[in-house]
Amino acid sequence: MKQHPQTLGEFIISNQKDFEYSSGELTRLLNCIRLAAKVVNHEIRQAGLVDITGTIGNVNVQGEEQKKLDVFANNVFINALTNRNIVCGIVSEENEDFITISGANNAHRNKYVVVMDPLDGSSNIDVGVSVGTVFGIYRRVSPEGTPVTKEDFIQAGNLQVAAGYVIYGTSTILVYTTGNGVNGFTLNPAIGTYYLSHPNIRIPRRGHVYSINEGNYVHFPQGVKDYIKYCQREEDDRPYTSRYIGSMVSDIHRNLLQGGIYIYPKSNEREDGKLRLVYECNPVAFIVEQAGGVATDGHRRILDIKPTDIHQRVPLFAGSSEMVKEAMDFLK
Repeated sequence: MKQHPQTLGEFIISNQKDFEYSSGELTRLLNCIRLAAKVVNHEIRQAGLVDITGTIGNVNVQGEEQKKLDVFANNVFINALTNRNIVCGIVSEENEDFITISGANNAHRNKYVVVMDPLDGSSNIDVGVSVGTVFGIYRRVSPEGTPVTKEDFIQAGNLQVAAGYVIYGTSTILVYTTGNGVNGFTLNPAIGTYYLSHPNIRIPRRGHVYSINEGNYVHFPQGVKDYIKYCQREEDDRPYTSRYIGSMVSDIHRNLLQGGIYIYPKSNEREDGKLRLVYECNPVAFIVEQAGGVATDGHRRILDIKPTDIHQRVPLFAGSSEMVKEAMDFLK
């Protein structure tokens, strides 16, 4: 009889022993995220059929116009994490300040905080292009039983206990790590169950894809311009192929499976870069490194940068180890 692949729930339970502080909370937290992702996935699949596309008329703390699905996804994840009494605090791209969770269930005693971009690439929703959710999980540093503080959320990325993303594309895939490798699970929408579809993901040391918004070429530092020209030169195993979706999760996911480099550098217009360190770059960097890749800001390892603000921005170079190292050589 054909054996069915392992479900996400079975996988989480069977691998609890690999987690240093395993006592059930992390399992409940990951289960909560997978459930919220299913709700968001269901809503995304209705785009074009019901009134959930377009903007909502508000501007978020990033100065970006909010999409209706930005707000929906943010509310779904916050409500799921709050109502299940699993975490003591949340940081979201869509909220100016961190969220303290308290109430009758004494959430101040919970051990974990979650940082997230609830809907990465939401500008692609209206045209049917893949989008995603990115999340990181930290063990709080403030005393249990007290309200969370800013310090709980501005920890260096190397202190994450888990990180992951969900890509909502031709299929819905949840990819996560707890520091013991990277695994991906594909949602079977007919029964609402995630199955292990991408075990022990390892990014190739070298790929043939570079992902960067070349429309901003004139604003890039000279080293980045030189690297782009290097990628385009017909020599050895080049030219590389340019693939840029405009949804970080989608570009990272493709390169994770097939090899490649994702670049969002600083520019004349954005001296600090655009991507947020706490809830975009750190989770992605943790996943990429656990898959055998490299993630830097062009000079420093992303996971070693100590944030100073929950919405701090940094440049990002992430992907196949040999390609990232090549790019860094051009930036010296």
